[in-house]
Amino acid sequence: MTYDLVIRSLRTVLPDGERPAAVAVRDGLIAAVEAYDAAPPAASTVDLGATALLPGLVDTHVHVNEPGRTEWEGFATATRAAAAGGVTTLIDMPLNSLPPTVTSSALAEKRAAAARACHVDVGFWGGAIPGNAAELRPLHEEGVFGFKCFTSDSGVPEFPPLPPSEMRAAFREIAAFGGLVIVHAEDPETLTVPTGGHYPAFLASRPPSAERRAVEHVIRTARDTGARAHILHLSAADCLDPLAEAQAEGLPITAETCPHYLTLSADDVPGPDVTSYKCCPPIRDPANRERLWDGLAAGIVSCVVSDHSPCTPELKKGDFATAWGGISSLQLGLPAVWTAARARGHDLRTVARWMSEAPAALARVPRKGRIAPGHDADLVAFAADDTFTVDPSALHHRHPVTPYAGRTLAGTVQATWLRGVRVDGRTPTGRLLTRSETP
Repeated sequence: MTYDLVIRSLRTVLPDGERPAAVAVRDGLIAAVEAYDAAPPAASTVDLGATALLPGLVDTHVHVNEPGRTEWEGFATATRAAAAGGVTTLIDMPLNSLPPTVTSSALAEKRAAAARACHVDVGFWGGAIPGNAAELRPLHEEGVFGFKCFTSDSGVPEFPPLPPSEMRAAFREIAAFGGLVIVHAEDPETLTVPTGGHYPAFLASRPPSAERRAVEHVIRTARDTGARAHILHLSAADCLDPLAEAQAEGLPITAETCPHYLTLSADDVPGPDVTSYKCCPPIRDPANRERLWDGLAAGIVSCVVSDHSPCTPELKKGDFATAWGGISSLQLGLPAVWTAARARGHDLRTVARWMSEAPAALARVPRKGRIAPGHDADLVAFAADDTFTVDPSALHHRHPVTPYAGRTLAGTVQATWLRGVRVDGRTPTGRLLTRSETP
């Protein structure tokens, strides 16, 4: 039987390792994985040679900001950048759009804004905020992948943090229908106001203890309620011990970190006006960064996702006390992580597990994250040995602001296929996804 497409690579990154293979695609799915020198009949064949073939990345932490703040980003630009960076599936955060995705009607508005605009597949998180407990089950039934909440100020007034009593009630309700809670964990009582606009003052205002105390609170709440919980954008390596203990206890607690925490450090920040480095929680010192790598290698941290959180250039002006906190890196996550990972002895299979397989498993996105028969033919041609210097003007997200400007990174995305069709950046072919109960 003829296949629609066969892609051959000497470096095909499969669930059991990297090896030469030919990936055969039919009707948008991977139909077979055969030997590299096999010649299955196909309408089209691509031979990548030594260029690696990876599963499409699954980025479960992206702020698209549409509707309501589309001038910050938007589905068209975010998903074009995603495809250019090898991301074939993203899940949009419930803020900073207006309205936030905390009601069924807001979810409908979000889906309407995304319809026919996406270059990759897109799903949606719901939000848990004070007063919306009655909305959680309906949102779950309408297919959101889980519920984000904050323990401290989110930065936008329409998405306030959950106080401890309401957080416990939300966890209990979400546990009752088998949902997932994802938490921005910083203890509000430990955070302080920066004493100046330079980076050291900002860093001191959000110490590692703020993260650890909030993570410990999440662990206690998950233990008491039975909820499945996930710690977002882990920055402080001091949190690794309580997370490891909770996981050893058998609690369903996972954690992610981000490319900027693994590749940048506080020592890299040039001055108080280079606010492209500002994010919450903050980028910390080099020793902390290396401990995060250790936690990732040990499996305490399972996912690496972008936390792409853009804004208008005007909101990034000023200093570290006043500028918007968020890093734009959706297109650069794979080469940034690969550059640092290979320097530490990690291979492409491991990077694919962190950036494709584990995020897909976290969100329970079916048929994503692996090159295996029955999975969507979401594939990435990645020239792992090529290098490039980051030029912000070449990035596809709406505003060319990034802390990676001028950095030399290893690995270039040569092509991205979504369900076996090459993404051209002009014709949106992405689908809107809903949650599956498949573990």
